Amino acid sequence: MPDEIQYSRRKDDHTSRRLRRGMYVLPSLFTAANVLLGYYAILQVIHGAIQYAIGIPDAWHFDNAAKAIGFAVLFDGLDGRIARMTRTTSDFGRELDSLADVITFGIAPAVLAWAWGFHLISPDISRQDMATLLPRLGAIASFLFLIAGASRLARFNISVNPQPSNPGRPGKKYFVGLPIPAGAGVIAAAVHFQHGEPLPWWGTSLTWLCVIVLTAYLMVSTWRFYNFKEINLLAPQSFRLVVVFGLLLAGILLFSGPVLLLIALTYMFSGVFWRLQWIFRRRGSPPPPTYTQASQPS
Repeated sequence: MPDEIQYSRRKDDHTSRRLRRGMYVLPSLFTAANVLLGYYAILQVIHGAIQYAIGIPDAWHFDNAAKAIGFAVLFDGLDGRIARMTRTTSDFGRELDSLADVITFGIAPAVLAWAWGFHLISPDISRQDMATLLPRLGAIASFLFLIAGASRLARFNISVNPQPSNPGRPGKKYFVGLPIPAGAGVIAAAVHFQHGEPLPWWGTSLTWLCVIVLTAYLMVSTWRFYNFKEINLLAPQSFRLVVVFGLLLAGILLFSGPVLLLIALTYMFSGVFWRLQWIFRRRGSPPPPTYTQASQPS
């Protein structure tokens, strides 16, 4: 009997170790799906640009690229949350996640932003100079988005308990700078809002240039953005969150273009709002009293 009990314990320990190793692989599978979606998005952008070049305007290629980036944002949030829930975080997983983010949320949206917003501008007789200049400026802005996102990831990896320059509520943690998935989400949401139809006019392309530059700046800024890590669906009050998420899901299913663009822009400009609020509050607060030494009686 003692030998059978000991054998059973060894078997249970072996099964537990195998299950534990399998749990470590699970977050990496979501990260691999993230990379796959980024690679697919790049291929779709290439196909779309080629189709337009040969006179076959298939805008759905750009829309598919935007949708792939959008699903990658979802998977990127799931792999970190699953790793924390299962306590399977590792240095390998963090490095793999950063490399995946550079591909899916850096290279893919940068290529999409350029091909969709600048590459297919129709030549305007009155402003041929803009039709020639904007693709070059768009290439620079897209590269700025890419390098800003990579810098944002590098800063995140080496930072220990980073604090934004405009602190929020004590005890709450915030992202320092716009996260790169949110920046990629802005580009993907804008493309999906247009159903992948490229921007043909230099005026809208100029506006698109400003949006890309602003997004790149927000990623390398030290402004605060809400990180959503305090949301706990297992809490007793989580039924309210279920209602909110249900409404958002219904809105995305029925009106995906406007709803996703509204969500992306609201989150992006929330950092701008909190920064401006902090600046005006600091300017409006009275200066600290000047210390003067009281005169001593003689």
